[in-house]
Amino acid sequence: MASLRRAALLGSPLLAAGITLASIAPWAGATTVAHAGSPGQANAAGMKIASSVTLDKAIAKMLPTSIATAGKLTIGAQLQQPPDDYYASNGTTAIGFEVDLAAALGKELGLKIVYAPMAFDSLITSLQDNRVDITMSAMNDTKPREKTINFVDYLVDGIGILVKAGNPDHISSPMDLCGKSVTVVSGTTQQAYATQLSSQCTKAGKQAVTTVISSSTAQEDESLLTGRVAAVLNDNITDAYDQEVDPKLFESVNYKPIEPGPYGIGVNKSQPKLLAAIHVGLQRLMNDGVYGKILSAWNLSSVELKYATVNHGMPG
Repeated sequence: MASLRRAALLGSPLLAAGITLASIAPWAGATTVAHAGSPGQANAAGMKIASSVTLDKAIAKMLPTSIATAGKLTIGAQLQQPPDDYYASNGTTAIGFEVDLAAALGKELGLKIVYAPMAFDSLITSLQDNRVDITMSAMNDTKPREKTINFVDYLVDGIGILVKAGNPDHISSPMDLCGKSVTVVSGTTQQAYATQLSSQCTKAGKQAVTTVISSSTAQEDESLLTGRVAAVLNDNITDAYDQEVDPKLFESVNYKPIEPGPYGIGVNKSQPKLLAAIHVGLQRLMNDGVYGKILSAWNLSSVELKYATVNHGMPG
């Protein structure tokens, strides 16, 4: 696919590290519904896999001097988005498949992982202001976002619809949300999609969608359970997680993921060396099977990418 801009995606860093990619797997056709694994077991298994990773001196040498000297990588994240990144029951320990993957990257690069919790809509500005080194928090790589930061893509997922258990409003597709209230987290692709869906509803002669803005997944779920909204628009894998953990409360609508696209690790545009190190490091974890094993531990193999790509975002 010429549109993938092969040279830009692969670049010299991968080739210099001895990584040759025969092809790039497109994400656009991904429609598999993912299901989260048991949180406790998944976290223990994922962290065990991450702890087995050893320092790769060649990739670590690619790091900017400032980060290598500091010996740490500060990650901006919500830590409220299971099964991606969230707090364990003790309220202080970060867990999730993204946390496990970040731990593996840290081991590979010889860096301590430090989290800076923040709201989703603060992630990009915090990265631009150098308050964090990278972002990794269920953020879709999109062309509009690529204008402000770079991305290393590591997973593919789409939007899902979450309703109360038993689906009292009989929602089976996006158009069933016409005339109803939905909630989305501020600054997300789900917010943009809700606006787009509302327009589709009115063009079809139906009532508009009322969008309720939330600050976190937990607030979205609360709005659903209290009856403030009829549905939650969130990542498909998060909806599946909610249903698996609390099947008496939540139900993930059995509909193909909407507008599937890649998740990306955000990197400041002023940090090309860090971008290259993350890109090559992630690809090495994919090649070595570490990446796949971590996703498998969380029962998320259906949303894997075969190759790490740079700025391979969805239109918007």
